Amino acid sequence: MKDRFIEEITKVIGAEKVLVGLELKDRFCHIWEMEKPLMAKAVFFPTTTKDVSDILSICHKYYQPTVVHGGLTNLVGSTEVSKDEVVIAMERMNLIEELDPSSRTINVQAGVILENIHLAVENENLLFPMTFGAKGSAQIGGVISTNAGGLRVFKYGMTRNLILGLEAVLADGTIVSSMKKIIKDNSGYDLKQLFIGSEGTLGVVTKAVLRLQEKPRSRNSAFVGINDYKNVVAFLKFMDMELGGILSGYELLWEVNFKEMTSSSTNIPKLLPYGYTYYVLLETLGSDHSKDQQLLEELLGEALSQELIDDATLAQSSQHLDFFWRIREDVDVLVAKCNHVQNFDVSLPIGDIGNYVDQVFDTFENLPEVEIYFAHGHVADGNIHFLVGKSNGTTELTKKVNDIVYGPLKQLKGSVSAEHGIGVHKKEYLQLSRSTEEIELMRLLKVSLDPRGILNCGKIIDA
Repeated sequence: MKDRFIEEITKVIGAEKVLVGLELKDRFCHIWEMEKPLMAKAVFFPTTTKDVSDILSICHKYYQPTVVHGGLTNLVGSTEVSKDEVVIAMERMNLIEELDPSSRTINVQAGVILENIHLAVENENLLFPMTFGAKGSAQIGGVISTNAGGLRVFKYGMTRNLILGLEAVLADGTIVSSMKKIIKDNSGYDLKQLFIGSEGTLGVVTKAVLRLQEKPRSRNSAFVGINDYKNVVAFLKFMDMELGGILSGYELLWEVNFKEMTSSSTNIPKLLPYGYTYYVLLETLGSDHSKDQQLLEELLGEALSQELIDDATLAQSSQHLDFFWRIREDVDVLVAKCNHVQNFDVSLPIGDIGNYVDQVFDTFENLPEVEIYFAHGHVADGNIHFLVGKSNGTTELTKKVNDIVYGPLKQLKGSVSAEHGIGVHKKEYLQLSRSTEEIELMRLLKVSLDPRGILNCGKIIDA
């Protein structure tokens, strides 16, 4: 028998936008756990901001906890659902409402897939620079709610740097809308920042105005082998200085990643010999392909002569370029090698990364239950990801591995989450990155905007 609040919502938004009971068997909480059926009271599929407002207004009235679902690509439990909660699934709010080349903006609903934004703006010779491996399934509402990072943060910044206007619905159904296309607006508090990165705990993002860039005419990449971490940092500084602002990506892999990604099962050619400690993948976005490629080639030669790098190769075709970036983006290849996989997303000062990863690797080597481990990341942003495969998934072992990765970060003034958020899985480690005063202020904001605690309750903090 339906709960009364479900009947009220169904009457307002329509039965075609509601799933209950056995109808939920094909729904799930995460794209990596599709075999686990969703446990929830109901799933609602709004198609308008008013639908979201009506749903939340009724849930607020009945103190009914809700969880927001986007593309379900998060890695920290932000979309986990209990049997007493309901889901607001944003997938039907998937319209691109306006593309304005003159202001270089695009207005989108929260359920629009990131890759569809890329395709839409490309037709106008524009670029939305936010990109990462899950771009084909991640929805822009989730991207905004987690303040996603990705492969070009070094040049363009995190998601919050790419948002001009935003619309969100508060826990009681109040619609807060400021869909402005302007870059400069110092008229009081910048309220959209409350919702960017708050993981759906302060409001449900329904629409956004995204800032676009002119589409580069040239994209070039190089793959580089380096043995000394000091040179990874020195090479970054050298290339950033000499490339005149066109360096857009600087990704770092450890040798274990490179070997796995170029094994016989992947069909990715071995771009450089094995044996280097570090492999750097860099990208430039410019205006003249041949000139940019020539400059990149000259700078690589100079870096070799200065012994900043030990080996290098340039992408010579679009297919070659694709191979380069598959080595970094096809993380599923590594995940498949990991039993009881644990994912990590940390940040720390760039200069400390080499010693920190060495320390983590050494500790993993001495923990028999750890079977395999990988490290890669956006080193120019100070962001490193670990994938750890284990012999079992016990709580005790999970905590041991967490402590190995997170333990040094407080002293290094780093963060337990660079771009994935806190969700449920990192809550107990939040105090390593945030002071007591900061956490209390977060709690005050949560209670002020969601006094009945119905929005993604239990995520980030306990209010």
